[in-house]
Amino acid sequence: MTSFVLLHGGGTTSRFWDRLAPLLGDTTLAVNLPGRGDRPHDLGSLTVQDEVASVVSDIENAGLEPPIVVVAHSSGGLVVPGVVTALQGVVFHIVLNAASVPPEGGTGLDCMQPRHREGIMLAYESLRASGKAMLTPGPPSDPETFRNAYGVPLSDEDLAFVVDPVRCVVDTMSHYFQPVSWRTAPKAPVTYVVNRLDRPVPEALQREMIGRLPVSPTVVELESGHIPAIVMPGQFAAIVTAAGARD
Repeated sequence: MTSFVLLHGGGTTSRFWDRLAPLLGDTTLAVNLPGRGDRPHDLGSLTVQDEVASVVSDIENAGLEPPIVVVAHSSGGLVVPGVVTALQGVVFHIVLNAASVPPEGGTGLDCMQPRHREGIMLAYESLRASGKAMLTPGPPSDPETFRNAYGVPLSDEDLAFVVDPVRCVVDTMSHYFQPVSWRTAPKAPVTYVVNRLDRPVPEALQREMIGRLPVSPTVVELESGHIPAIVMPGQFAAIVTAAGARD
């Protein structure tokens, strides 16, 4: 039986997957990256390697048996090559959804729109000079600011789901400055799910990141904004289970 490991993106927790996980079955592990949910950590000093070590530990403690399919959303993609490398041959398939894939040895900054990257770099240097950590703001004081943030307007139900403090949390920016390498990762097959209406990670940027992968992936397109696992969980689950069934 295939096991699924779900890696959330920035500013959220394992609860991001609450609508998807039940559709994948009992052998599904939605992890909290360090500093989120039940994984305490100093967010100001968090690295990609810290995240990799935490995910690998969670997988080992859960006793998941191969084959394993790793599913990553957005910046969760930064963790994938380290996890696949550490598990050495146990990962059967990788599913990436608008997921960060830097150039070899690059960082999460290379996976951002230029205007976002430049603003973050300036803010990061300013805060570092003052000895402060750069963190995301967490749940919004006005949920309406999230209504159109992902590229397709959210329904009232979906908006409430997204901004719920169990999912919308303060997060680190430090891991975007850490180098990432796919060089030593075993060449597992990859499915890359492209969100054609994505606002945070536009389609052109997603396709650029597809070209950085060490293997040629299967590309699946969705008429979706940035969070199809929330707004169309059934369709997204079908893509993930199909990946798990491939030879």
